[in-house]
Amino acid sequence: MKKFLFTALLAGFACAACNEKPAAATEAEEVQSVSGSDLAYVNPEYVLAQSDLFQTEGKALQEKTEKAQQSWAKKQQGLQYEANQLTEKYQKGLITSFDAQKQQEALQRRAANLESSVQKEGQTLEEENFVFTNRGRDLLLRAVKEVNADGRYRMVVNTSALIDADSTLDISDAVLKVVNKLYAAEKEGK
Repeated sequence: MKKFLFTALLAGFACAACNEKPAAATEAEEVQSVSGSDLAYVNPEYVLAQSDLFQTEGKALQEKTEKAQQSWAKKQQGLQYEANQLTEKYQKGLITSFDAQKQQEALQRRAANLESSVQKEGQTLEEENFVFTNRGRDLLLRAVKEVNADGRYRMVVNTSALIDADSTLDISDAVLKVVNKLYAAEKEGK
């Protein structure tokens, strides 16, 4: 009985081996089955930077962030200037140590309030940037799916991982048009 099972098992492996193609032949067929027209790539940075979303909302968010950072820096410089003036007055003997201490405590409270304010504004700006980035990514993915709705591309690659490719495989401009179309539809729906 054991001999029969062993023989049947060997015969089964032999039949399976006869039906299998060599690994090199299988890989060569797989490589040949993917042609240039099955592949495409998208430069998401280009698409998003040129999109109407970035040209309107992205630049506005960027300007808002820059203004906030400049405002924070100006306020911090002002507090630093006041602290330097206070130190100078005390060192020259123009104010008492009691008055210097009171003014120093007031400056510390204002600095703490500024830091708290900067953190809150920073978190708000960070959240707005996160939402903006997610909206851009969502538009990009939806646009790629729409461009490839007919399934002509078996693979669409992000250019950040691309080393070299034929420029005819670049579908970034087509994706950009769809991103702008989707963004316009999104704006009308609001």
